[in-house]
Amino acid sequence: MIPYNAPTRDMAFVMKELGLLAKVAALPGFEEATEETVDAILEEAGKVASEVIAPINYSGDKEGVAFENGVVRTPEGFPEAYGAFVEGGWSTLAFDPDYGGQGLPWLVATAVQEMWKSANLAWSHCTMLTQGSVELLQEHGTEAQKATYLGKLISGEWTGTMNLTEPDAGSDVGALKCKAEPNGDHYLIRGQKIFITYGEHDMAENIVHMVLARTPEAPPGARGISLFLVPKHLVNKDGSLGPHNDLRCVSVEEKLGIHASPTCVLAFGDNEGAVGTLIGEENQGLRAMFTMMNNARLSVGLEGVAIAERAYQKARDYALERIQGTDDAGGSDRVAIIRHPDVRRMLMTMRAYIEAMRAVAYDTAATLDAARRHPDDEARRAAQSRLELLTPICKAWSTDLGIELTSLAIQVHGGAGFIEETGVAQFYRDARISPIYEGTNGIQARDLVGRKVLRDKGAAMGEFLDDLAATIADLEDGSDDCAALKRNLGPAADALKRATDWLVAEGGTDAARAYAGATPYLKLFGTVAGGAMMARAARAAEAGRQTANGDAGFYEAKLVTARFYAEHVLPQAAGLAAEIMEGADSVMALPEDRF
Repeated sequence: MIPYNAPTRDMAFVMKELGLLAKVAALPGFEEATEETVDAILEEAGKVASEVIAPINYSGDKEGVAFENGVVRTPEGFPEAYGAFVEGGWSTLAFDPDYGGQGLPWLVATAVQEMWKSANLAWSHCTMLTQGSVELLQEHGTEAQKATYLGKLISGEWTGTMNLTEPDAGSDVGALKCKAEPNGDHYLIRGQKIFITYGEHDMAENIVHMVLARTPEAPPGARGISLFLVPKHLVNKDGSLGPHNDLRCVSVEEKLGIHASPTCVLAFGDNEGAVGTLIGEENQGLRAMFTMMNNARLSVGLEGVAIAERAYQKARDYALERIQGTDDAGGSDRVAIIRHPDVRRMLMTMRAYIEAMRAVAYDTAATLDAARRHPDDEARRAAQSRLELLTPICKAWSTDLGIELTSLAIQVHGGAGFIEETGVAQFYRDARISPIYEGTNGIQARDLVGRKVLRDKGAAMGEFLDDLAATIADLEDGSDDCAALKRNLGPAADALKRATDWLVAEGGTDAARAYAGATPYLKLFGTVAGGAMMARAARAAEAGRQTANGDAGFYEAKLVTARFYAEHVLPQAAGLAAEIMEGADSVMALPEDRF
């Protein structure tokens, strides 16, 4: 068993000392999100993550899921861990108290969710999709649907899924063929869905499927998609479970990683038709489903942070214990490999990126809270605009880095890292799904360029750059570490502005040239956004160091890590800008028959 220690001190630093918690606690309805309350939540969640959920991560990967006659059994310990999760009320944090939620900010729920994902990524996928189902029903469900399903989903007694993909309709959701025929007060669903995470399992008594399908007279393409709630078990009027609905699990996929997370093929309507009820209006299903998808995109982005944190802890511990070679600084004694500069470089790279990603993710969660709760209309609009800009960054930048950083963790281990027994290889395998989930990262980059930059001609990005200029100005008269950030963050911000101006100009005349640079543009934006948060962290660490009360080493480490990010990560911005502005033609130049 590979231990996991929730980095609650680092989490609290971002939430409290960067000012995020104070801002959300000032929003209407969040008055109970005090520092004392949040500290208690983080401490208790850390215990559950490390003592209950993490110990079954490695064993769950080895055992995998069992499938027989349509029944899926999760690995040993998974149902019990889920039972503890439900009993502790952990699924209720951010949801409506009228339906059993605790009404806490998404900022708090995000920090807690990071722990579940670090502890056991495969296990956490069940809770993530249920969370998204709640979000969807809260916004688009009928009063009857809310009364029947919301309380059970919020409590975690029932779980939820997202059913989009079909054998011939992957990211092109408009090509789906699943049918929904009106039948009195409900619809009969027929068709097949693939890649359905936790589409069948033994951890809860009912599973509530959110299913995209077409009604008989629906127009073609995405304009003709409707959304339906299709439970595994029908629900009686008194809330008790009724008969099994006409749906079944056909098979479970064999995957590269997340072996303990059942990825199911589901068949709807083999017999009379699976009973489903319409969510929202006919032909408006994709719009409603985007509520769940955007929630999931933020959650999946958090996986990049979480899996990298788990891999970093493993690599750090190994580097402190593994004795090999002598010290480059002199002497003949053999030393732990953490003394070697290149191992230090890898560990610092992991540490710096993780702290930047976590800060961006938590800042985005706080922005989500402001977009929903701020009493001022203009402030809510500005927060929503920033949220839409940051969502693809959280999802794609973080998950791409999740792969890169778990790979570095293997490299720190050397040959031992390539051996499954060591355990670090699992993190790399598990991380590989996250850039594919919820719209591949190429789709996220296209969304960033097309919907978030070209559509408003760079206005939202301009607001971000204005805020960034104020952050850079605040570094004046700081420590040497802050000076390093100012020296490198300024040119990085200029590179982002040049690339944005180029995209806006090119996108108006040749969209293909703009989209050719979408992925490096997303990476450039993520790099700069991370730098902005590291600048804020450095300023907070300077202040904390003055009143450290014996914890000065914690703040010194924050400053060193921020400086490493400034000197080793931010210089990449200039190269990424050049790739965007100078490399578009070569992306599309090679004839198709020459590939």
